[in-house]
Amino acid sequence: MEIALQITLLVIGFVLLIKGADWLVSGASSVASHFKVSKQLIGLTIVAFGTGAPELAVSISSLINGNTDMLLGNVMGSNIINILLLIGVAAVIHPISIKKTTISKELPLLLLISTAMVVLFLDMGIAGADANIFSRGDAIICVLLFAIFVYYILNMVKQNRKDKKAIEKPKYKLGLSFVFVILGLAGVIGGSQLVVNSASTLAAMIGISDRIIALTVVAFGTSLPELVTTITAARRHENELLVGNIIGSNIFNICIVLGLPVAIFGTITPGSFELIDIIMMIGSSVILWMVAKRGEDGKGGIIRRSEGFLMLVIFAIYYSYIIYGALI
Repeated sequence: MEIALQITLLVIGFVLLIKGADWLVSGASSVASHFKVSKQLIGLTIVAFGTGAPELAVSISSLINGNTDMLLGNVMGSNIINILLLIGVAAVIHPISIKKTTISKELPLLLLISTAMVVLFLDMGIAGADANIFSRGDAIICVLLFAIFVYYILNMVKQNRKDKKAIEKPKYKLGLSFVFVILGLAGVIGGSQLVVNSASTLAAMIGISDRIIALTVVAFGTSLPELVTTITAARRHENELLVGNIIGSNIFNICIVLGLPVAIFGTITPGSFELIDIIMMIGSSVILWMVAKRGEDGKGGIIRRSEGFLMLVIFAIYYSYIIYGALI
């Protein structure tokens, strides 16, 4: 009976997270349109950061509840899913064209930030450290890297500000737009509390580690908004929105979802994560960059259906390993 109750609460939490993120993105996008912000900025920032709001809320709730493994697993799992599963699915639906500037600037920036996170996290063996930690100082570095990313985006958008076609007509009136933003935030925060609490309880009851729960159930659940956005963009051939959402979400996950809560609450010392998890997180970014670079020509690059299928195979192998390890 208790397990059924926790599963029910987990499902309710995910529903609130997904619907809350949907309202948050719709409301924020409408607010942006009212203030004449370009569609490109909406796609790269509001959509990416809005769909990343569930991860942020779950991470803050995890730290408040003292569950550091849930926080790190949420970030790593979401970033792996965003690239290998979401980009893979989108490429299978329709080949993805990638702008030249994305290959030369935005993807390397994602690689840089992912590498920085790994270096900051792996303290064991450095200066006599006997454990891997992620300190408040490390978190502040991540937040500063995010500020650099935002500065880059704003400068890129500023160059195209005169393009009037990029401005979308507001979906709602300004007052209603703010209502959706508030309701969305409430749904995301409330849903995150239910997800973290019920997932942690289930992990303890079933005997599965928080690492496994975080890398699977929580990471999949909080990545659902990105999945919906990615599939919709792929069907409409809106490649800039699709790729921008994934890159922006992954940078947001590292710098804000992980960095901001630790900068506020202090150092964390995760205990159950394996090297394979870290390798897969940074490796997925390397794979995305290599695949885009491989198909590059004078105008940009392309991710073909065969390459999308390869991403899905790698994703399936990694998660099969995780699930198998949890069962034995």
